[in-house]
Amino acid sequence: MVPVVNNVHSRYGFPDEVFEQRTPLVGQITKKEIRAVSIHSLGLRPDSVLWDIGSGSGSVAIESSHIVTSGIVYAIEKDMKSIDILRNNVDNYGSGNVEIVVGEAPEVLDNLEDPDSIFVGGSGGSLKGILELSRTRMKKGGRIVVNLALLERTQKVYDDMKALGFSSELVMINASRSKEMLEGSLRLQALNPVFIVTGTLN
Repeated sequence: MVPVVNNVHSRYGFPDEVFEQRTPLVGQITKKEIRAVSIHSLGLRPDSVLWDIGSGSGSVAIESSHIVTSGIVYAIEKDMKSIDILRNNVDNYGSGNVEIVVGEAPEVLDNLEDPDSIFVGGSGGSLKGILELSRTRMKKGGRIVVNLALLERTQKVYDDMKALGFSSELVMINASRSKEMLEGSLRLQALNPVFIVTGTLN
């Protein structure tokens, strides 16, 4: 189901507030501005196979499922406290082709279809292993997109991708949203900056 906000059917860029989120982690969802750039960077097609690793509330998997209409989206999450919320969001807003996979990457990825694209929004300490596996499992021309909050970790991911033979690109998104003041004037409230590293498998 596509959410309706202010009588508008929003197929892409779902408002953050439509997704159920885990307390006390409300606000840690991939924001719609970041989601839009990240999903664009994945280069999805209608028949793509997408791995969404560290799916959390499922916002990226769900929104991607409305692009991947004849393919499949695997929403991979290891945190059992997040699974019910992920399942509720998929049931409410997914397009019917999101499969939830419970477990930790990269171990849980063995039995999944080889991906055209991989999104990593959360990986614990397993990111290097995920990158190495993506080198052997992802289809030629595929893309892996990693979202990060820390510059130091971003540099390492970028370098690791290049060492594994990916063509790497780094973008920093620093978005702000308007907030109306009591007197009616507007100010811009900055969101936390996010580093988006994209690797293309040549």
